Amino acid sequence: MTQQGLRKPRVLFLCTGNTARSQMAQVLLEQHAGERYEVISAGLEPGEVNPLTVRVLEEAGLPTAHLQSKGVKPLIAEHFTFVITVCDRAEQNCPIFPSATYRLHWPFQDPAAAQGSEEERLTVFRQVRDEIEAQVQAWLRERA
Repeated sequence: MTQQGLRKPRVLFLCTGNTARSQMAQVLLEQHAGERYEVISAGLEPGEVNPLTVRVLEEAGLPTAHLQSKGVKPLIAEHFTFVITVCDRAEQNCPIFPSATYRLHWPFQDPAAAQGSEEERLTVFRQVRDEIEAQVQAWLRERA
């Protein structure tokens, strides 16, 4: 609740597995505007949070202890001001959120699909983290 007794706008980041992109988006929006937004992430087919997701967030000094992969089904009836899909598959298969005010699509490549050595895969995770952070900051500037 805010000082005026009004609820913060709720933001749901949605991707397929809730293992990388949506988790990063959640943490980054919480970091930049957690006092202004209630932020949740979920997946169509939730898996385990990718260890490389945790690693690149922690490298950036961001908290990860609260991260947990969650499914979207229990959230469908809840009100969200923004439902933001962060992968094309989630956008194509996103369930209807009857109580969502806005639905946005921010497509990012899947870092979990990266091939190569651990360092090569980390490079992709870092790139996606930085792209998501830039998108979050641009979105917040638009909303200021």
